[in-house]
Amino acid sequence: MIRQLSLAVFALVLVGAAAAQNAPAPAASAMAKPVAMLDVRAQPPIHGDAGAGAAKAAVCGACHGPQGVAIAPTFPNLAGQSATYIYLQLKAFKDGQRSDPVMTGQAATLSEQDMRNLAAHFAALPAKPVGKPDAASRGAQLFLSGDPAKGVPPCQGCHGVAGQGPTVGWRGAPDTAWHTFPRLAGQSSLYVVQQLGDYRQGKRTGVSNGKVMEGVAQNLDDADIQALATYIQTL
Repeated sequence: MIRQLSLAVFALVLVGAAAAQNAPAPAASAMAKPVAMLDVRAQPPIHGDAGAGAAKAAVCGACHGPQGVAIAPTFPNLAGQSATYIYLQLKAFKDGQRSDPVMTGQAATLSEQDMRNLAAHFAALPAKPVGKPDAASRGAQLFLSGDPAKGVPPCQGCHGVAGQGPTVGWRGAPDTAWHTFPRLAGQSSLYVVQQLGDYRQGKRTGVSNGKVMEGVAQNLDDADIQALATYIQTL
């Protein structure tokens, strides 16, 4: 009897092993789905409570400075930035369209209203003082006129003639689209080089505006990126 039971158990083990071996692979639907692109083309301007944002911004100051001017060149200045742009970046970090070892975790805990309030707070802070750019530099040429021979459009078309963001849209263009473009003036050259490099490598295409920048950056070589970054830092 014991021998018969042992044989029966052994047979069940063999059947189970065979079933496991022949089992179909997990369905594709069970795997992580790619994050949908954040389309900002119809994004209306956002509004928030700057006071409430200030009360929650202490942790942000560790990298971006207590007044929104970064304490190290690897971080962007946020002071005077478009509130809509800041909100959209926080949303992209929270929803997975952008990824960063620090910002992904920071944004994960923010509510929708938190993001709006923080954006309003930094937008209300005075921007970094205007610098003295070299109008005869290669960077100035690219920023103001582009390089048609290389397929590079002028940066001022979206970011404003002084890099402070556009104030008036093109005639007939929807006003809301302009609120999604960032202020560039005064950003550190190190940060700008890093971001343009990421665009060129397709690392920042989770937001629709990033697809535009990817196309622009593809036509910039390393020397052009450095020239642009140097010029932007001095604006």
